[in-house]
Amino acid sequence: MTGMRQDPADAYPGFEHDRTWRRLVAPPDYVNPEPKRRYHLIVIGAGPAGLVTAIAAAGLGADVALIERNAMGGDCLNVGCVPSKSLLEFTAAKRGDFDAAMSWLREVRARIASHDSVERYGAAGVDVFLGGARFAAPTRVEVAGRELVGRRIVIATGARAALPPVPGLADSRPLTNESVFDLQRRPKSLAILGGGPVGCELAQAFGRLGLEVDLIEVAERLLASEAAEASALVTAALRAAGVTIHLGAQVAKVARRGPQFALTLANGELACEQLVVAAGRTPNTDELNLAAVGVETDAAGLIVVDTYLRTSNPKIFAAGDVCTKLGFTHHADAHARIVVQNALFFPTATTKRLVVPHCIYTEPEIAATGRSAAELEASGTAFARYRVAYEELDRGRTQGDTTGFIELLIAPGSGKILGATIVGRDAGEQIASVCLAMANDLTIDKFAKTVLPYPTRAETLKRIADQYNRNRLTPFTRRVLETWFQWTR
Repeated sequence: MTGMRQDPADAYPGFEHDRTWRRLVAPPDYVNPEPKRRYHLIVIGAGPAGLVTAIAAAGLGADVALIERNAMGGDCLNVGCVPSKSLLEFTAAKRGDFDAAMSWLREVRARIASHDSVERYGAAGVDVFLGGARFAAPTRVEVAGRELVGRRIVIATGARAALPPVPGLADSRPLTNESVFDLQRRPKSLAILGGGPVGCELAQAFGRLGLEVDLIEVAERLLASEAAEASALVTAALRAAGVTIHLGAQVAKVARRGPQFALTLANGELACEQLVVAAGRTPNTDELNLAAVGVETDAAGLIVVDTYLRTSNPKIFAAGDVCTKLGFTHHADAHARIVVQNALFFPTATTKRLVVPHCIYTEPEIAATGRSAAELEASGTAFARYRVAYEELDRGRTQGDTTGFIELLIAPGSGKILGATIVGRDAGEQIASVCLAMANDLTIDKFAKTVLPYPTRAETLKRIADQYNRNRLTPFTRRVLETWFQWTR
């Protein structure tokens, strides 16, 4: 796994934290246990979906084997959420110090690693096997020269960074999210291919550290799947951080010229010291021998599952990024809870009612859930927009919030929340209440009956509820009220 390198002879910022991290998630002296005769559950992949599945099943008393070919914790701990959010938080407070920033993210990763460690899972009753997995039969998996037998098997192998088919790109050996956090010295310049969440987060963080950052996006705006206003606010923030943004830009060719990368664009050539690709993911299925056990994949390579997370082989389940385009740790966690129920007991848990939010941890932060306005319009679904800006709130005024808003898309008449977008400080925290309401069919008017603390940004929900209730006053209702007040005067 990229990111699990050996220590160089000369130390780099945070190298001591990296040694601790590797010792916890991929101990070099680890010896695989003697396999049990038969397991209730074999879990392939120790990322978020696999970890939660394994420890939950073992906690219920099941015999569980967990297989990992790279490092416990998967992308989230090792090369994703933990290092990227640590870098963003550090650079928001202390701009410019590259060495300190990289040391900090490595320290945070090492401290969190114990939670996902081989030792912890072994102590919880899980048999951990390090090595690549391959199906030998629907109930048999080979790993490191041994064969494991299981009543049910869960594939939770996740996904990895994909390289777009740009001539010369693969041969130039660019960085991805799986290697960018390995940087040992500060490059002068950095180009990022892809203006999605990963690209925008990296661009802002490295821009704050004083690097010359070019962000290249083929679409006409960054974060093309987000609300246009949210995209515009993040774009302005990135430019304020010194990031040069290229929109509607197609890279025709990439080449190495000495220590630099040369990118050919339609309007000329761009040179940079480091190149990062943040332009898509591909599921990790190629080494599993799925064809031998009748597990189907779609055109994108994702494992095909039903709403119970069963594959085309009834003895094999899948969870997390290997079977969904929603590459979120919290979605993988939700899958794991479903698959534990369905693989060990009766298949009654389903993905049908999952309300899955997503967050982009730039500044301003973006959080969204449900359907977007474009999706609702395309399907012909009636909705009304309700919006409150942070600067309208007393809490916003006390904190000097000049950007940020919450927008809810509400079904007229019923008050059902169809979608939400929040942009601004703590957007990821604010979306939690909306998710709770949507998952439990709570209509927006319920917030009008809820006492919320003052002054907080959570008051936006109550304000929107009040707006909605005022709009429910029909002309007839208004006439009745006028008559009542005249009569009681």
